[in-house]
Amino acid sequence: MAQQDRALRGALVSQALGESAATGALPSALVKPPIPPILTAQADGFGLDLSVPWLAPVLANAEWVRRRLCAGESVAHALSQCAATCTVPPQLAAGPVRFVPQAELPEGAAYEAHIHRTGCVPTRDNLHDFFNGLVWCWQPALKRRLNELQAEAIATQGVAAHRGPLRDALTLMDENGALLSGPEPLLSALRERRWHELFITHRALWAEARFDVFGHALMEKLALAPRKGLTAHVLLARADDCISWPAATWAAKPFLPLPVLAVPGWWPAQDEPGFYDDATVFRPLRVQGHLQPVQVTAPGRGTMPM
Repeated sequence: MAQQDRALRGALVSQALGESAATGALPSALVKPPIPPILTAQADGFGLDLSVPWLAPVLANAEWVRRRLCAGESVAHALSQCAATCTVPPQLAAGPVRFVPQAELPEGAAYEAHIHRTGCVPTRDNLHDFFNGLVWCWQPALKRRLNELQAEAIATQGVAAHRGPLRDALTLMDENGALLSGPEPLLSALRERRWHELFITHRALWAEARFDVFGHALMEKLALAPRKGLTAHVLLARADDCISWPAATWAAKPFLPLPVLAVPGWWPAQDEPGFYDDATVFRPLRVQGHLQPVQVTAPGRGTMPM
């Protein structure tokens, strides 16, 4: 049963990513109705390889939650038990969030506003929400801050078809963000998209850097369909730095693109000749035809690259 579930899940993922299945068009039986989510969550704990380097910050919790999934618990219940055992930062007076079944989200209620109001995260039995919960357990203060800003924007602007620059930036961080801190030669090379320096010349400096994947959708993509072109929206900051940023800093979208699987040691394909020469992935920064970094000012932190 677990093997069949994984096969069906793989077919659905291919469809979701807009990719053709190896055998041609997907039979409708594979995509309608969707896989019963309780099977994919509980039968084998999603069948994940937890040894990959991008899961290192959440590894202990991922192993703990997966054991409970394999024992028959729902994703929401397992994550709630995990969150209750995690250390809560002093600035979180409200305590840890709880994870509840998706059905507890009231009809018509905005997801982010509901979390802010109740402290409850509606959660489905799928891999996307599994990773979302792991990030909540790992970085509760930053997740709370993103949620707070989302809820404030919803309260003043309502929920519209277009989120606007602030909510768009917050969503990018939540779904696809990453955090990088380390030696200045690395940071400078990334700002100016000098990829050879970033990954080859200064390769040894990555041992002194910290690069954490934060976005749960990016985690899901890395787990299900890793490929060289998967790119994170990176902040040159630590999580604790970002918590105090005002809405204006986030709305400026102070992100840099970084192909995640190019990080030294993160993917075996890096050893292939010409891996870093692929101009479709490692593109130069061009502003009006010239290589040039673009920066915005972040309060109290000097300049932040875009």
